[in-house]
Amino acid sequence: MGPDLLVLAAGMGSRYGGLKQLDPVGPGGETILDYSVHDALRAGFARVVFVIRREFEAQFREGVMARYAGRVPVEAVFQSAAELPGGCAAPAARAKPWGTGHAVWCARGALRGNFAVVNADDFYGADSFVQLGRFLGPARTGRSFALVGFRLDRTLSEHGAVSRGVCEAVGGHLRSITERTGINPADVGPGRALSGAEIVSMNCWGFTPGLFSELEADLVRFVAERGQDPAAEFYLPTAVSGMVGRGSAAVEVLPTSSAWFGITHRADRPRVASSIAALVAEGAYPPRLL
Repeated sequence: MGPDLLVLAAGMGSRYGGLKQLDPVGPGGETILDYSVHDALRAGFARVVFVIRREFEAQFREGVMARYAGRVPVEAVFQSAAELPGGCAAPAARAKPWGTGHAVWCARGALRGNFAVVNADDFYGADSFVQLGRFLGPARTGRSFALVGFRLDRTLSEHGAVSRGVCEAVGGHLRSITERTGINPADVGPGRALSGAEIVSMNCWGFTPGLFSELEADLVRFVAERGQDPAAEFYLPTAVSGMVGRGSAAVEVLPTSSAWFGITHRADRPRVASSIAALVAEGAYPPRLL
C-alpha cells in the first residue's frame, strides 16, 4: 500500500468570502483539490484523509468526498479549538482552531503510516507528488521528513497580502523556517528585504509517524505559552523548524519542476483557472478528471 495523503481543508476562507475548497477552477468543474488527489493517485498514494471543521461536514462530504467514491478510500477528521492533548484546556473565548500544526496533530489517529500533507486550496503539480511518493517509500522511518519548496516570487498574489514560511537550507537539508505574514508583491524584489528567490514552504510535506510525539510536545508548550492569545496559531512549518533546530528531526528539501498556484483571494480564481486550462491544453491533464 502506498502512503496516505493528508489534506488540510478546515479553513473557511474568510478573506475569500466562502468555502473555496468547493470552487470549480477546471474545465470540467474540477476543484484544485481534485487535481491534487488525481496527481497523488498517479504517484502511488493509496488513501486520502481530510481535516475539516465539523460545522461544514455535510457540505464537504456531499461536495467533495462523494466525488471520490469508488476511486480511492477517503476519511474525514475534525479540527476544533477544544481538541487538545491531555492536560491542555482551550480558553473559553477561543473559537477558531489552532492552525496547521494543530490540524495535522488532530489527524494522528486516522493515518496508517507514512503520509504527505497538502493544503486543499493550493495546486502543487504532478511532480511534487512524484517526489513525495518516492521519498515516502516503506523504507522511510524515524524522523526523516521532506519538504517540497517553491520560489517565493512564484507564490504571491497580486490581489492582496499572503503569509509564507521562508526556508533556509544547506546542502539540500532544511536549517530553519521563518514565518512571514503580510507579504505583498511590492515587498519582494531586488534591493528589498525579500528578493523573491527565497524557497518557501507551501505546506507540501512528507512525514513518517515519528512526527507526532514531537508535534504533540510542541503543541503542549505552545498552548501553555500562547494559549491566551486569541490570534495565536500553531504553524506546522514553525513546529518542524523547531524540531530541526534542536536536532530531533531532519528535513530534506525536494526539488520539483512543478509550478505552484493557489487561491487566497477571490480575485485569484481567474488566474488559477487559466493556468489549469493551459496545462489541460498541453496534455498534462485530461479535460475531465472525474
